[in-house]
Amino acid sequence: MQAVILAAGMGKRLKELTHDNTKCMIKVNGVTLIERMLGQIDKHHLSRIIIVVGYEGEKLKEYISTLNISTPIEYVDNPIYDKTNNIYSLALAKDYLASDDTLLFESDLIFEDSLIDELLNDSRDTLALVDKYESWMDGTCVKISENDDIEAFVPGKKFKFNEIKDYYKTVNIYKFSKHFSETHYVPFLDAYQKALGLNEYYEQVLRVITMLDNPEIKAKRLSGQKWYEIDDIQDLDIAESIFSPDDDERVKLIQGRYGGYWRYPKLLDFCYLVNPYFPPEKMKDEIRANFDTLLTEYPSGMRVNSLLAAKNFGVHQENIIVGNGAAELIKSLMGYLEGKVGFIRPTFEEYPNRYDRNNSIDFIPNNNDYSYSAEDIIEYFEDNRIDNLIIINPDNPSGNYISKEGLLKLINWTKDKSIKLVIDESFADFSDELDNTLIDQGILSSNPHLFVMKSISKSYGVPGLRLGVLASGDEKIIAKMKKDVAIWNINSFGEFYLQIEEKYKKDYEEALVKFRTERKRYEKELERVKGVRVISSQANFVMVELDEDISPKDLLKIMLIKHNILIKELTTKTNGRNYLRLAVRDKKDNDYLVSKFLLELGEK
Repeated sequence: MQAVILAAGMGKRLKELTHDNTKCMIKVNGVTLIERMLGQIDKHHLSRIIIVVGYEGEKLKEYISTLNISTPIEYVDNPIYDKTNNIYSLALAKDYLASDDTLLFESDLIFEDSLIDELLNDSRDTLALVDKYESWMDGTCVKISENDDIEAFVPGKKFKFNEIKDYYKTVNIYKFSKHFSETHYVPFLDAYQKALGLNEYYEQVLRVITMLDNPEIKAKRLSGQKWYEIDDIQDLDIAESIFSPDDDERVKLIQGRYGGYWRYPKLLDFCYLVNPYFPPEKMKDEIRANFDTLLTEYPSGMRVNSLLAAKNFGVHQENIIVGNGAAELIKSLMGYLEGKVGFIRPTFEEYPNRYDRNNSIDFIPNNNDYSYSAEDIIEYFEDNRIDNLIIINPDNPSGNYISKEGLLKLINWTKDKSIKLVIDESFADFSDELDNTLIDQGILSSNPHLFVMKSISKSYGVPGLRLGVLASGDEKIIAKMKKDVAIWNINSFGEFYLQIEEKYKKDYEEALVKFRTERKRYEKELERVKGVRVISSQANFVMVELDEDISPKDLLKIMLIKHNILIKELTTKTNGRNYLRLAVRDKKDNDYLVSKFLLELGEK
């Protein structure tokens, strides 16, 4: 068995990173792709490694000569690498293909060691390594039968997004038997080049071969093993987080992305908070049906979007502003607060991070649940004079909830004290109290010191749309904020959502009923886990306290590295105390998380 590596390409999409180096000289976590690949191949004691070089070929050869590789290495030069594609590079090595069984690699790949084991340990002679198609993948796909026959090769120009559930992506690692190369691949390679030229891809030859009655090649499906193809700087960034040899660094890199986790398709995100039961499929279908228009047309300006929000929430458009997520509105609003600001800690850090800590006064509840009431807040800030008060209700991360009756007490107290009151009710819809919103024209008009924030992303399960609203009876500040943000601060998809949202009110109410039932069940399941104390929540997440001998950071690392589950540890929010915040997802996902907690911590 030998290996062939195709390494002649220029890697133009990596721009300055390949200005004077071939693509496989790119470093991932300090190690070049070619060094990593050669080291992985070397472990299997193959007869030789053939590398097809082109762009910066001499520099690549010189570099490889410095590596400690015991397997003999031979080179094939592609002198016209800039005018040909990889079909020509492989054709230059065709005599090698016909002389021995071969493992074929493209040099821009990074993968875990087990991928080579998968091919070598499979008794079938000729295999194409494939993985279930995910949105981050690019290039040739295949359709395969139940018995691993490759029914069709799907090049990029034939790709159909409505068929992706049937697609597998070629990993660009193959095992060719000597017989297959002699009788199938090399003859068809020669014929294909003569007919269609040198600027083609070697997979096209395989596409033709699969049309034969006995193509000999089968698909070898992966089952969760890690690999990545690096074509641009974004791919490089993703690969560094996936393949970091240091678990702590890997956790840091993934957490530092703050979302975008569809690029990690096997990752279960219990960190970021959404509604698992909304929007309904019909609503998504309506958005899909208007996709072309929404993509190519400008959205309306702030006035129209304020009108849409006013319609949905039953207030005057002068009293409400729509934001590109609540975060945009928080940043603007905090700029209008003056004097001392009161916070309840731990809390959602976006608010305190936007204000001078020297003018901040924190109330920290003196109990292990971080629970508090309206009366507790009033009592504390009676003795600690403030000019503004921020309330998250339910609070994040504790899930503590103040009833509407209690909030009205706070509104009256702050009014008497001339304190501006900001109440963030982004999680309020998930509470068991059904009629609890403060976005009410009567309440707002009577209390111009009150500002009510709501994240549509969190409540309605559409974080990708980036929508939030702020309502207040203080029309002057609302008007000023409308001038702070861009006139087109939300896109057409967000506007269309606001346009149709009212039609799905009943679906939303039904989703919340399902959610409340699942949260209650989920809390009971978590209570089964040894060393875990569940703090009952009214939000779409649950805070839990771990026993002293369980490190939240270590558990986070185990869940991410071992089980592909991302959770939120709260040591920085709770002065080093052992707390976690766990999102409430649907029953299947919640049960999966509980099962892994039981596996790692045991059952009570």
